[in-house]
Amino acid sequence: MKDAGYFRSGLPYNRLGRGPDTLVVFQGLQWENRPLSGMSAWFIKRMYRFLGEHYTVYIVVRRPGLPRGFSMGNMSDDYATMIDEEFGSPVDVLGISTGGSIALHFGADHPDLIRRLVIHSAAHSLGEEAKRSQMDAARYAEQGRWRAAFSEIMGFGIPPSWYAPLMKGFLSTIMALGAPEDPSDFITTIEAEDGHEFRARLPEIRVPTLVVSGTDDPCYPCKLVRETAEGIPGSRLILYEGMGHPASGREFRRDVLSFLKGEQGTG
Repeated sequence: MKDAGYFRSGLPYNRLGRGPDTLVVFQGLQWENRPLSGMSAWFIKRMYRFLGEHYTVYIVVRRPGLPRGFSMGNMSDDYATMIDEEFGSPVDVLGISTGGSIALHFGADHPDLIRRLVIHSAAHSLGEEAKRSQMDAARYAEQGRWRAAFSEIMGFGIPPSWYAPLMKGFLSTIMALGAPEDPSDFITTIEAEDGHEFRARLPEIRVPTLVVSGTDDPCYPCKLVRETAEGIPGSRLILYEGMGHPASGREFRRDVLSFLKGEQGTG
């Protein structure tokens, strides 16, 4: 299998590591549903390369050409089809950000395809401020105003500082140069997460689950993250003090790997 491409089901992937076990990352919100490239590929591979010794990691995006009205549950079903076709047995799953929202559905609806579940910087619903910002970004994208759309989304990933507005403006301008021609997948995914409210279904997740996030995550506020972990029977919660979106760093890597290897006392 190539290091980047499309599964038979049409889902785009990037692959890293050559470990004996399989881990599937449900990737977060993307401008386009295609294999990651450039800065996006560098960032996500850098974040998860610590797993490469133990796992072959597949970073998987939603399939291109999503119909309008496609839900988080529908996206979870697509992942289930892919995992069943490609691997034929349960895998470890890590869902980051929007991918974490989808992974909650997956944990409840497809427990036969999952060994361990990590919800990485996500919760049972998106925070209200982030919802407003994402819907604004979808509106700008539909109008072809990609610089404004990028600015709305990227503002959540840049820590507050005196130079944050300059950094956001610079990166938004650079990214707008490679804006996709068709914004439909981006818009459909945002609309799906806007309607995502999974709190009542959390007790249906019965697989071993770790919830990790930063206490200062502006997309999924700490209260929602705590509620998510409290709602999943037997789950573990680890919060990193003062960290934003997404959680990362040495302690994050240690805790995630310890949980996936089945070690006791994580967190």
